[in-house]
Amino acid sequence: MTPKQIRPTKLELAILNVLWQKGPATVREIHAVVNESKPTAVNTILRMLQIMTEKELVTRDDTVRPQIYRQRYSQQQTQTHLVKDLIQRAFDGSVKEMVLRALSTRKPSPKTLKAMEVLLEEFEGDSK
Repeated sequence: MTPKQIRPTKLELAILNVLWQKGPATVREIHAVVNESKPTAVNTILRMLQIMTEKELVTRDDTVRPQIYRQRYSQQQTQTHLVKDLIQRAFDGSVKEMVLRALSTRKPSPKTLKAMEVLLEEFEGDSK
């Protein structure tokens, strides 16, 4: 599976967030964290991990018991893919429109504005 096909569901993202924060984990360890924010049956987490293994979002280590699950892609890779996908599907490929829409939803902090300014200066430097 190529990174282009990464499109996790909301529950899959919750599971991936556990793996990104905690590292490799068992079904029960993942369930304990996910269940804190959204009551979910352990069998649901197990089934989702099976689906995520088929979708190649996670890998499963069958050499140990209980089995250990690891994310296949980093948080940054997944976020980058999701943003690219959103830009294409919702904003017809326009980064400008996506950024303007994002900024219109809430006022950015001075720290965020400074980070954006630095990023823009880097882009301008690259284009010269």
